Amino acid sequence: MAENENVIEVRDVTKSFRVYLDKGAQLKERLLFRKRSRYEERRVLRGISFDVKKGEAIGLIGHNGCGKSTTLKLLTRIMYPDSGSINIKGRVSSLIELGAGFHPDMSGRENIYTNASIFGLTKKEIDARLDSIVEFSELEDFIDNPVRTYSSGMYMRLAFSVAINVDADVLLIDEILAVGDANFQTKCFNKLREIKAQGATIVIVSHALGQIEQICDRSVWIHEGLIRAEGPPKEVDLEYLDFMSRRVQEKNRDETGGAELSAESGGKRWGSGEARITSVRSYAADGSEQNAFRTGEDIRLCVEYTVKEPLEDAVIGFGVFDMNGVQCYGTNTRIDKIGGLSLGKSGKAVITLKDVKLIGGEYTIDLAIEKGEGIPVDYYRQAYRIQMLSSLGDAGIARIDHTWDIQR
Repeated sequence: MAENENVIEVRDVTKSFRVYLDKGAQLKERLLFRKRSRYEERRVLRGISFDVKKGEAIGLIGHNGCGKSTTLKLLTRIMYPDSGSINIKGRVSSLIELGAGFHPDMSGRENIYTNASIFGLTKKEIDARLDSIVEFSELEDFIDNPVRTYSSGMYMRLAFSVAINVDADVLLIDEILAVGDANFQTKCFNKLREIKAQGATIVIVSHALGQIEQICDRSVWIHEGLIRAEGPPKEVDLEYLDFMSRRVQEKNRDETGGAELSAESGGKRWGSGEARITSVRSYAADGSEQNAFRTGEDIRLCVEYTVKEPLEDAVIGFGVFDMNGVQCYGTNTRIDKIGGLSLGKSGKAVITLKDVKLIGGEYTIDLAIEKGEGIPVDYYRQAYRIQMLSSLGDAGIARIDHTWDIQR
């Protein structure tokens, strides 16, 4: 196969689903209540077209319900388009749903043979790869146990290990790398890079844009069933995040009659209510409002608050957490020796985070106003959310500056 030849060709593909409003479950119900079989036609894909060349890795991004996973399922031929065409050359391996094809009562070893045979391997080929599959999964001590006894992380390890050992020409992945510990995720990233270097074509669906930037050559942004943008991940991801940030801000304004609120993230808050945080915004060094930043950039947080009753000896603080709830950093005005604040009227606090070394991923920010010795006035958990983008593959929470001196 020529290096620049298209391995995947998607041409003007559409896909619709029937969504039943109240469908009867039994024949009797369907005969007596015919109106309950009413449905509406929902067009998920409205005519998308793209190509993927041999050895190229692309990422499909977009908000929930935009058609990303539907596109991937069409590529695996789990379902078929209403119109248009999809052409794929070579053997396809997919990780669409965690543990799909595994039988819970069979052992991990037996499921390896079953799952690999679905991908087209013969028993002889599976025998030759068995040790490599088990070793990569790190499940040597559990491989003969029924998979119903496995945790979700163990399921993922086994499923991923099988999928990457079938010598596929095309590898399709749907959010599967979100499961598992940090060390195994790093191991998966490195393996994907190795597979890509060997000439395999990779298509990934993920909300973790850091993963897209680390692995993919190109991002395809699907919006409302159409391709809105495609190109280098660093450019398309920022365009997508900027769009989503504006969308959240508009939603907040609509829900509050124009009042500015902090970024919606399902947070909880408590405190006496004598003061209240009303708005959180984030800005880049050039003054542009955004909530997506590159590792190493400055971030300026602008926190607005209202004061119902004057506060003496007040303290304002913040904490940064990763999506596993691990605190990356936290401080307040008392720790930073700014002294007790006197909040007699509404105002704002501007916090400039210099040279933020958090690695790629999503992070939440807790904000708090306290008084005296830690009495909560308004503690707002997960008040704001930021996205860090990095094209490097380092692991952990934050990047540590370092140098190498290799002596031979």
